Amino acid sequence: MKKKLLLVIFLLSSLLMELKAQVNQWKAGVARTVITPQESMWMAGYAARDRPSEGTRHDLWAKALALEDENGKQVVLVSTDLVGIRQSMSNKVRDRLEKQYGLTREQVILNSSHTHTGPETESSRHVYALDKTELDKIDRYAARLEDQLVEVVGKAIQSLQPANVYSGRGVTRFQVNRRNNKEGALEDQTALNGPNDYAVPVIKVLAENGEMLGLLFGYSCHNTVLGDYKWSGDYAGFAQLELEKLYPGTTAMFFQGAGADQNPLPRRSPALAKQYGKELAAAVEQVLSGEMRSLTPQIAVSYAELDLKFEKPSPSKDELLDILKEDSGYHGYLKHAAKVLLAKLEKGEELITSYPYPIQAWKLGEQPVAALGGELLVGYSIALKRIFGHDLFVFGYCNDVMGYIPTAAVLKEGGYEGTRSPIFTSPWASNIEEEIIKGVAHLADEVGIPRVKMK
Repeated sequence: MKKKLLLVIFLLSSLLMELKAQVNQWKAGVARTVITPQESMWMAGYAARDRPSEGTRHDLWAKALALEDENGKQVVLVSTDLVGIRQSMSNKVRDRLEKQYGLTREQVILNSSHTHTGPETESSRHVYALDKTELDKIDRYAARLEDQLVEVVGKAIQSLQPANVYSGRGVTRFQVNRRNNKEGALEDQTALNGPNDYAVPVIKVLAENGEMLGLLFGYSCHNTVLGDYKWSGDYAGFAQLELEKLYPGTTAMFFQGAGADQNPLPRRSPALAKQYGKELAAAVEQVLSGEMRSLTPQIAVSYAELDLKFEKPSPSKDELLDILKEDSGYHGYLKHAAKVLLAKLEKGEELITSYPYPIQAWKLGEQPVAALGGELLVGYSIALKRIFGHDLFVFGYCNDVMGYIPTAAVLKEGGYEGTRSPIFTSPWASNIEEEIIKGVAHLADEVGIPRVKMK
């Protein structure tokens, strides 16, 4: 009788341990959808283009990774082969995700790879430059894309299954600080000037049977190897293709980092785009082949929109008229923006005097993540890692790509990345870096990301 009782106790204990192990576990789901335009249309990224697209080098994708922790809390990360998801579309997508799936702003990250061989998604940016036929193509594509982004998130959530999640960090060095190195004089240089962040953040998701479900990786570098008229994800697209070839059945997702002042150099050829894609994939493969950190199935998230001011409250009608008279080195784009703003003034509309800038902090188990909007300069990654350590994953181009986000130093220096705000007429206010770092640090404290003492 005593032996039977001990056996029952042992079996019950084993069962409870097994049930606890099943409860204290991640769930993960992945999904993907092709977002290559179905017709020739205007491309985003380079204002100097003078005609629509002319074919496809490789497909563009939107991919989603859904994660659920041991308490049932969910987050979704979405990667896209786009130059940027701007405010209007981002708000529509995230509003629909909240309505359909109960996902709040803090639970969703929409990242853009910033490929310059992807489609334009906002016709208002070209209303004075393109004819109605091309503008209608942009609107049709944007409407379809919005539906696809919502659908791919839904499919990722529906495919949730028990999983294990790991993180690690690699390195590769094809990014070059474009503000401190002249592209045309690169062959004469024996050393490159910074600042830079060569980190390659990696998150690996394994199913219970050990098969890789999803692979998220990032890098801080403009996707500007290519500038032709064929659709492609540029080096990031080639990196995803290479990793999915190396690991069949895996959904590989690229997340752009703080690469707004970093270029892949040299550039301008498909062969170089493939080379950099393979270099990035090799850095990811190195991380996967080593020991990665197993993440505890716990999620903490926080989100805010900072009210970032401009140097000037708003441009006057006379200032906008002066822009139209300039011989702009910005390929006419500045003039198109000035026309849009003048039209608003003529309708009696008020121009914005500040901008709602999105920031996020996540803690996925032991892995800290900072996600910031706009074309984020590398100085932000460096500054945040000084506070929270080199293991922090810093992603830019998240949730809204409205313009360059310069550091205080770059804002003072001026130049291409320092002189334009989302309204394209006035720089950001001088305290932009201070406000953003303070805001992200506050969110990081909320989710329990520890601060470190850097040497």
